[in-house]
Amino acid sequence: MRDFTFWNPTKLIFGKGQLEQLKKEIPQYGKKILLVYGGGSIKRSGLYDQVKALLAEIGAEVFELPGVEPNPRITTARKGIEICKKEGIEFLLAVGGGSVIDCTKLIAAGAKYEGDAWDFVIKKAFATDALPLGTVLTLAATGSEMNAGSVITNWETSEKYGWGSAVNYPKFSILDPVNTFTVPRDQTIYGICDMMSHVFEHYFHLEEHTEYQDRMCESLLLTVMETAPKLLADLENYEHRATILYCGTMALNGILNMGYRGDWASHDLEHAVSAVYDIPHGGGLAILFPNWMKHNLAVKPERFQQLAVRVFNVDPEGKTAEEAGLEGIQKLREFWDSIGAPARLADYEIDDSKLDVMVDRAMLNGDFGTFKKLNRKDVESIYRASL
Repeated sequence: MRDFTFWNPTKLIFGKGQLEQLKKEIPQYGKKILLVYGGGSIKRSGLYDQVKALLAEIGAEVFELPGVEPNPRITTARKGIEICKKEGIEFLLAVGGGSVIDCTKLIAAGAKYEGDAWDFVIKKAFATDALPLGTVLTLAATGSEMNAGSVITNWETSEKYGWGSAVNYPKFSILDPVNTFTVPRDQTIYGICDMMSHVFEHYFHLEEHTEYQDRMCESLLLTVMETAPKLLADLENYEHRATILYCGTMALNGILNMGYRGDWASHDLEHAVSAVYDIPHGGGLAILFPNWMKHNLAVKPERFQQLAVRVFNVDPEGKTAEEAGLEGIQKLREFWDSIGAPARLADYEIDDSKLDVMVDRAMLNGDFGTFKKLNRKDVESIYRASL
């Protein structure tokens, strides 16, 4: 285990009826608010009206940026940045899922930057200041509500990258499980696959003596796998929604990976696919991750064996570490199949016609990955196995 410093300044406000806390939290930062949201689901659910009413009670002057895409675009962020600079916005409130929050993070940083905010995403510049932001989460998936990361797509150039800065942590995040009741079944499934993938990304590392961190990762995976079928059978069950919502946050707020650096190559692989085809992120991960696992099984087979035994109840008796690990990967595939997750790129009508384009996008910055460095041949092999 490496030496580390843990720091997460986001105030997490969790539970039923916690939206009222907006009246306490926002006035600390100002009254000129940019409200950022997606395609209109918050209006259909009534959440939009609730938020607007609470903002009116504190005398906020509200500007709006609707229409944030599921894979948020740089063009949309630029619109938000323009509003912030023109209107002197003091605080940003993201109401939605991870895509809305990710876009809001770029707007917040871009509002304090003289250049193009895309510079942050391609690492031409580093964000050192940002407007304060808060979130009202409506989808359990990315963990963006309690971390500094963000993923942005440039549709014009077919690029999609993750970026981040410590200035991007939300000041607060309100998580009321009731606000996730209206999330459709398919989006609920994608969120489950996404948060599980985050845990796997942590889990596959090369550090030694991470016994407690391993157990935290394993317990979160077991909890999600136990709860997911119950939730999908009863989408408005408060307790199941609460469990999954909390797991999504804990999967990517820095607590699980103290003392080591996981491998995020699968996210890079998926970003390249959805930059070209605009598919749901969680769906892409459900397709790609088991194939990344199979491709890298020989790197550290005992790691895969441990996961297989502890999480997927594989009996290791009479099996090599690789055999047990492979059985665990198959059980992961079977679990994701059982909840209705996509299994092949063909499920999104993706064939090999743009395979070279996806590989080019994935390899734009050279070999990547920490558990195993993936080169062009590796990437093509994983994509082909996923077709």
